Amino acid sequence: MNAASPLGGRSPIPLFPTAPDGGALPARRLGAGLTVRPAAVTDLGALVRLENASFDTDRLTRRQLRYMLTRAQALTLVVAGSDGGLAGYALVLLSRGTSVARLYSIAVAREARGQGVGQALVVAAEAAVWEQDRAYMRLEIRRDNLASQSLFEGLGYRRFGLLCDYYEDHMEALRYEKTLAPDLKPALSRVPFYEQTLEFTCGSSCLMMAMHALRPTLTLDRTLELRIWREATTVFMTSGHGGCGPFGLALAAQRRGFTVEVFINDPGVPLVDSVRSPDKKEVMRLVHEDMRAEMQQRDIPIHYRTLNLDELAARFDAGAVPMVLISSYRIYQEKFPHWVVVTGFDQHFVYVHDPFVDYKNGECTLDSIDMPIQRQEFSRMSRYGRVGLQAVIFIAAPAPTPGTAAPSPEAQTNG
Repeated sequence: MNAASPLGGRSPIPLFPTAPDGGALPARRLGAGLTVRPAAVTDLGALVRLENASFDTDRLTRRQLRYMLTRAQALTLVVAGSDGGLAGYALVLLSRGTSVARLYSIAVAREARGQGVGQALVVAAEAAVWEQDRAYMRLEIRRDNLASQSLFEGLGYRRFGLLCDYYEDHMEALRYEKTLAPDLKPALSRVPFYEQTLEFTCGSSCLMMAMHALRPTLTLDRTLELRIWREATTVFMTSGHGGCGPFGLALAAQRRGFTVEVFINDPGVPLVDSVRSPDKKEVMRLVHEDMRAEMQQRDIPIHYRTLNLDELAARFDAGAVPMVLISSYRIYQEKFPHWVVVTGFDQHFVYVHDPFVDYKNGECTLDSIDMPIQRQEFSRMSRYGRVGLQAVIFIAAPAPTPGTAAPSPEAQTNG
């Protein structure tokens, strides 16, 4: 590993305030008196010296390193010599709510290069994150850091993206990923990604992704995003603009020629408890009842029951694209309802596109694409509020009417 170039974005990430128990990780011998072990707060001074000696830019400060050791949801491993000095370290961030880990930084002391320190740190980091139920490791490498690229490609990492102007000196970063259990991840290419451009348009953005998966000629742009939001808004937030409810989104999809089916476990007004004002509650009730009446007129099926993951996967396999309402708290530590699109399943994970990109916490678009979420965790997060609201919308291609031809691409407009 060439320690002269940094990996990672080098900004403090405020994650969960509890750190995993690094003491559970066994020490690994390298020979020549070197050992891989979890870092301790007593290593802070040596970590700072190694950091400053290894990087000319994008350095972690002493305060940031202390935070990573004591408060962040992170794992820090070091290669220590018999004299107590550090030959290298690796810092891994554990994603909230998903099964992705990020190798945020790795450094090897100049005098320790060529002794397998970098490779030992990576292998130990993979084992440690697997013990923390993470099945995917991601990282960034400078485009000009050929030694690092060679190391990680040799360890089975694949290049999957590019970040422009990523480092302090404006160098690009290459994004790499490794599946720690190679038999897990299915082919995920069916649903395209669209990033919401406003904080309240997750629902319309998810519907756009679902519709484009079924109709690739559909143009995804901000005009359509806002048009669908206007049609589908039923929810008042505590402040600011409202969000899209399941009935409004279902109607917006059917108006554009798609087959729609809704599953919801509560026959009442969705998310009415999210507002306190009686006037707002009444507005939500009136809009909800009007939309429900229109859905009945349009013969859109509404099922007042929950769906298990096997049923969800079966409908996905049959060609429908599911949109699922989740509680954002389990991912972003903020209590608001949020829509995601399901993009695939395997025996351990549900994969989703999340239209929200958490830039302030160092993430980028690629972090929101095909996010792997453990099945049990997905079941927990796919309910919202005190009543445990569960809502799923299935978007499918229209069933051809006997004796009629399917509409041509030219006739399928944004609406």
